[in-house]
Amino acid sequence: MGQRVSLITLAVKDVQASARFYDALGWRRATGPDDPDEVVAYNLIGQTLGLYSKAMLAEDLGIPEDAIGGFSGVTLAYNVATKEEVAPVLDLAVQAGGRILKPAGEIFWGGYIGYFCDPDGHVWEVAFNPYSPLAEDGAFRWGGY
Repeated sequence: MGQRVSLITLAVKDVQASARFYDALGWRRATGPDDPDEVVAYNLIGQTLGLYSKAMLAEDLGIPEDAIGGFSGVTLAYNVATKEEVAPVLDLAVQAGGRILKPAGEIFWGGYIGYFCDPDGHVWEVAFNPYSPLAEDGAFRWGGY
């Protein structure tokens, strides 16, 4: 198995409502008008983020819909190039309909972070990591490698 993540899928209650949240963050949809309403995708650097109906994902998995939900211990991270960029991204998330879980601030390892959740409760970290500068195209590499 190659060392990569190709697609991150978020199970959401209302695909189009969740898509409006990510649209409001300034993301451009990769899916078009002929794609099914039950899925919306955003091409990222090196992978894709998909929004998929929670009910349909439960059906795919063969489990009850209420078995999907709650904080699973997984967070998504959006790294920025400078410490000063963290708070404005958190503010944008709130304007788009998200909720702040932890305001921007210093963290023990020397970075600067904050957390928000999207309308479905998926947790995002916004982080400046001085030890892992972003590549020119915005790609993140641990330790800059």
